[in-house]
Amino acid sequence: MKSLTIKGSKRESVGKSATKALRNAGRVPCVLYGGDEPLHFSADEREFKKLVYTPETHTVVIELEDGSKHEAIMQDIQFHPVTDRILHVDFFRLFPDKEVSVSVPVKTEGVAPGIIKGGTLSMIVKKLKVRAIPANLPDAVVVDISKLDIGDKVYVSELRNDQYKLLHPDNVVVVQVKMSRAAMKAKQDALKAAKEA
Repeated sequence: MKSLTIKGSKRESVGKSATKALRNAGRVPCVLYGGDEPLHFSADEREFKKLVYTPETHTVVIELEDGSKHEAIMQDIQFHPVTDRILHVDFFRLFPDKEVSVSVPVKTEGVAPGIIKGGTLSMIVKKLKVRAIPANLPDAVVVDISKLDIGDKVYVSELRNDQYKLLHPDNVVVVQVKMSRAAMKAKQDALKAAKEA
């Protein structure tokens, strides 16, 4: 999984007025959980652009001004209801030997024969939750659609992998090729014509 670096500085005071002052200065209050005790820090709002405004999932290296580095994953984010500015971010510390759960995007590869015949590809699930040690976390769950005909589906059970666990039931449909309205109408017209002939 791709990694991003966020440069931050430790927060000494975590009260409401200190938090407000940080936000007014264009900084985002953050907390890193998962260690002996939570680590409070802040980072410039611009540091989060590549992490938040993307469909991709990343691990994060939090680099503090004292030189310490902490590998983590974003766990929760709060936005202002009106301005959409980031109000607060929670991170969870990663350990090389401890599994972690993350939602990753679903990506397709190949060309489905059903699409060439006039079907449409329907992405039922855009993100899947996976559990793995940090080194085995995938950038995405890749679905091969090159054998899908009209009406065919790909289930979670077909995407199982030794590197990570998929935290969804086997019978969940991830991708399917549906008959398009135009193809359905053409089929109905052909049936109607055959009956009348």
